[in-house]
Amino acid sequence: MDIFKIKHLTFTYPEQSHPALEDIDLSIKRGEVVVIFGESGSGKTTLLKMLKKALKPHGEQTGQIYYKGKPFEALDEQTSASDIGFVMQNPETQIVTDKVWHELAFGLENLGVSQQAIRRRVAEIANYFGIHRWFRESTSDLSGGQKQLLNLASTMVMYPDVLLLDEPTAQLDPIAAMRFIQTLEHLNRDLGLTIVVVEHRLDDVFPLADKTVLLQAGRIVYKGDPRRAGYYLNELDDNHPMLHALPTAMKVYDAFGEDGKSPLTVREGRNFLQKYISSDIEPIPNDSPPVESSEVVLELKNIWFRYERNGPDILAGVDLQINEGEIFAILGGNGSGKTTLLQTMAGQRRPYRGKVFLRGKNIRAYKGKELYQQNIAVLPQDPQELFLKPTVKDDYYEIAKVYRYSTDQMEALIEKIAQLLNIAQLLHKHPYDLSGGEQQKVALGKLLLLQPNILLLDEPTKGMDAWTKRTMQALIQKLKKRGMTVVIVTHDIEFAACVSNRVGFFFDHHFISIDTPRAFFSENHYYTTVARRLSRNILPNVITTRDIVDICQHKREKFYEKAMD
Repeated sequence: MDIFKIKHLTFTYPEQSHPALEDIDLSIKRGEVVVIFGESGSGKTTLLKMLKKALKPHGEQTGQIYYKGKPFEALDEQTSASDIGFVMQNPETQIVTDKVWHELAFGLENLGVSQQAIRRRVAEIANYFGIHRWFRESTSDLSGGQKQLLNLASTMVMYPDVLLLDEPTAQLDPIAAMRFIQTLEHLNRDLGLTIVVVEHRLDDVFPLADKTVLLQAGRIVYKGDPRRAGYYLNELDDNHPMLHALPTAMKVYDAFGEDGKSPLTVREGRNFLQKYISSDIEPIPNDSPPVESSEVVLELKNIWFRYERNGPDILAGVDLQINEGEIFAILGGNGSGKTTLLQTMAGQRRPYRGKVFLRGKNIRAYKGKELYQQNIAVLPQDPQELFLKPTVKDDYYEIAKVYRYSTDQMEALIEKIAQLLNIAQLLHKHPYDLSGGEQQKVALGKLLLLQPNILLLDEPTKGMDAWTKRTMQALIQKLKKRGMTVVIVTHDIEFAACVSNRVGFFFDHHFISIDTPRAFFSENHYYTTVARRLSRNILPNVITTRDIVDICQHKREKFYEKAMD
């Protein structure tokens, strides 16, 4: 039975000439797991919100959506609230109460469920999700992973028939993300729950999917078996941007020139790789130690920080030197203090012990706007914090007030940044109307207009598709070549492995490990890349998909050389 049936759905936002969704035909059966993927701005979130009455965006719609065989418009508000659950990307935006127990009960209270039934349901769901251990905690004290698990539990306590999730792991560290996806697997397997998820981390969700749906410019260009998605994309365009988003096992399979149904999981990928890789493969050499710069541009000496006088320490004895022109990535779990550390580097947080030096000068000695004019620029975790005006271009013109640029100078700078980031088509849009990945790009553009020497980025790839991440990687490396120093706080292990010169692991309030990416990820078993997990004990020192692909291509070339001889 179809729980959702979408027929010829077209949707256009107000004052937009092109539809966000165009002629969508899709059936979702009861108990299916459906993964919707595509480039940033392809219409994924719009499609998902069209399936939740309370979140349905305003605009012009043609076509029809049916829920359990009835027109969607006929669905009453209470049934919509209880039957169709929705978990958003940002864990913070969905929590409305101050205590965990109250958050679990809040939705049921609004539906008028009896107190006895609420207590029973809340106790049951708290035990199922393991929340009973922090049941009476304040929601503000939870880690990002706990908040997202609470959002999921608060939705599931309503006993929904369908669960819609919009990039639910985007702000979770790799371990928390893996556990969250495993929880979804249990819900589908144990309860028969129908799950529709929009996600960029396809390594985690593709193995769960019964059906995958690829959106491109608001249209469905593929729907079907996840194992056939790579084959279809190659047929469509052998340089299709979303080929880079596919699970690592699928990309390795494709690198060998195989057709048909590909492996999805790490286990399947390892089995496939072992069949094709012989013992004569030369190991990839270790990274050369980074060349020490003649100048340390940013230095932290014995930094201690806490938010309240009698509160716990967030930073404890942190020592760090950032060299000019390097890319330094900071990894660590949700709530470990990475963002606080970045804010302290930027002079936004004042430690109660220790000092921060910018080019040898105490950061507190910089006066007024001096610190942020051609010195340090910070991309916050929520890029919306940087937007004040109704269009991106209007926001960019705020920079002219700082530097007193003429209109011609500002236009030239904006055009240069727009070309660099490929965002010319976004300049006249409201920042809040952009997708998460698009917001990240235009926010970065605003910072680059400040012409900083040091760029501090907090989760810069959040909400980005794989192709946009590659563009971001190329951009950061281009900025490095121009002499810019970049510090990145990220949960995106694959991105850190590809872009950084050094990686630091932040745990227990300080750095416990700093090394080159190849040494760092090769030695880790859990906090490492999918390519490393797939190739461990098969290909020494491999940490990226590119490493495996290069080895595959080299092996194939040697095979042809022997055949020619």
